[in-house]
Amino acid sequence: MKQGTQGSAGTGIPSPSQGLEARAGAESAGTGSGTARVPSQGRAPGVAAGRGVSASASAPTARGEHTHSETPIPRPRAVVQRASVRGQILDALRTALVTGELTPGAVYSAPALGDRFGVSATPVREAMQQLALEGAVEVVPNRGFRVVERGARELAELVEVRALIEVPVMLRLARTVAPERWAELRPLAEATVRAASTGCRATYAETDRTFHRAVLSLCGNEQLVQIADDLHRRAQWPLVSPARPSTRGHADLVADAAEHTALLDALIAGDVDVVRALVGEHFAGAR
Repeated sequence: MKQGTQGSAGTGIPSPSQGLEARAGAESAGTGSGTARVPSQGRAPGVAAGRGVSASASAPTARGEHTHSETPIPRPRAVVQRASVRGQILDALRTALVTGELTPGAVYSAPALGDRFGVSATPVREAMQQLALEGAVEVVPNRGFRVVERGARELAELVEVRALIEVPVMLRLARTVAPERWAELRPLAEATVRAASTGCRATYAETDRTFHRAVLSLCGNEQLVQIADDLHRRAQWPLVSPARPSTRGHADLVADAAEHTALLDALIAGDVDVVRALVGEHFAGAR
């Protein structure tokens, strides 16, 4: 990006109420023209050279202007906020995966998805490549990306691995974390209940992962939290198999959310036996 009066204007994805059309100027720094301006780096007014007085932090002295008696002040980085088109497209694609809008087994090209979202093919291709790394899609040379078809066996394996990671951690935390810390998670558990009541799988999937991340984060192992969250996300993709072509329904989401609040109640009460039983039921129901 060039500094000065020439900025860089990206293309963003608007809010849900506006659809996914490209919006111009979303990254402007408040100039009204979509141009990000870099703060001037000249000398602060009223500061003379050669007096042994450094420039103010708000207007740093440009390189080569200070005298030998002045102490150079590190030049602050220009604060330029840039909306990540790739990140927004990635979120939109993940939502489409969870809801089944992107059909398992179907092939989608980056240009076609770009037209759908109102952006160029480049951020779509980058987002799809990230999904390929996560195992959600696979690259089809000269065609695009195919949404991976998952069977019941793969889902069962993902849930089993999640249980091996999360259950021991939750039981250890049940014995060591103070009740007031667990009480702080009440809003997150209630958010899953509200999301489940709407029947929106994408909204529930996000609140579900948020609650589980908050619980596991109390163990202080960031690597464990990231791995568990990745497994959780993959387990939320639609299940497609000849024996079970549909995904979990509204009643399943409501029951799943109710288990969150019951689990939190047991954790606050310090009842390890109840926690063990609820966690076992929670993962069994996720298969």
